[in-house]
Parts: sequence; C-alpha cells; structure tokens
Amino acid sequence: MTTHRGPRPPRSLASTAALLGVLLAGCGAPASAPADGTTTDSPTAACPEPVTGEAPEGCATYDPERLTSGNEQYRQRRDLPEDAVAASEALVSATTASLERLRVAGPVSQDDVRAALDELGLLSVQTRTGAGDVLFGAVAPEGGCVFGAVEAEAVTVEVGGGIMDGGCLPAQ
Repeated sequence: MTTHRGPRPPRSLASTAALLGVLLAGCGAPASAPADGTTTDSPTAACPEPVTGEAPEGCATYDPERLTSGNEQYRQRRDLPEDAVAASEALVSATTASLERLRVAGPVSQDDVRAALDELGLLSVQTRTGAGDVLFGAVAPEGGCVFGAVEAEAVTVEVGGGIMDGGCLPAQ
C-alpha cells in the first residue's frame, strides 16, 4: 500500500520565532566584550596589509616574511655537536664509495640504497624516489644524519643534524 503525503503544513509563528532566536543567539556582542557592554581595545583580526609604525585600530600587525620563513622551519636541520660531525664525516667516503658502485652498476632502487646503508651500519634508513633519483637519509651510529642522493650522473653524501620534523630525510 502506498501512502501519499500532501504538502507540509506551515510552521507556527512561535516555532519559527524560536528557531530564529537560536540561530541569532551568537550574533550579539563579541565573546570578549565585558558584561557591562563596553568594548575592549584588543585586535579582532590581522591588518589587511603589513603596517609600519602604529597599527590602525582593531587590527594586529604581522611580518609576512617572518611568517613565510616559519612555514619552512620543519625542514631545517638541528645543530650537530662537533664530535658527532666528525664521527659522521668519517662515514662520508665509505658511503659515497658504496653508493657510487651501485650507481655505476645500473639502475638503482630504494631497496639497493637501503641495503648498502644498512651494511655500513647506518640506522633508521629512509629513502624516497624523485625524478629517477633515490634520496636517502640515515642516522649515523655516533649521532647525526648522513643524507644525500643517488642520481644518474653522481652520488652526493652530506652530514648534519636531524631535521626539525624528525628523521634525516625532509618531507617532500
């Protein structure tokens, strides 16, 4: 059996007013306004443009260059103590030689690079491919990171601290 519903009856004026009251409840004074109805001098938003000197009323100043550089901070490397730098640099020539043998032998995979770095005693090996290259980062036994790339033309190996985001291979 099929039932047919007709048009919905109109809402009562009282229910419409109640619904409207609920929706408009948050549209009054700002939440930070004191109970007595006076306003505060705190900014309500960032200024639409960088400001030199005193900020216009109601907006907070900002330095867009500083904010932009802060966006990339997670990729920055931490400082590495000199003793860890020396220990990690001792691995550069052995790592370069091992990865160079792979490069010359033919196409290099992430697994090949991981195996070579594991064999050298590097820890927490991370790899990623990009444009046919294999990028890598690994923790040196004495601390710090050994990182670089195996490209078709060359192998690069560097040492430094871990990145702010964690690990030795920056996110892409």
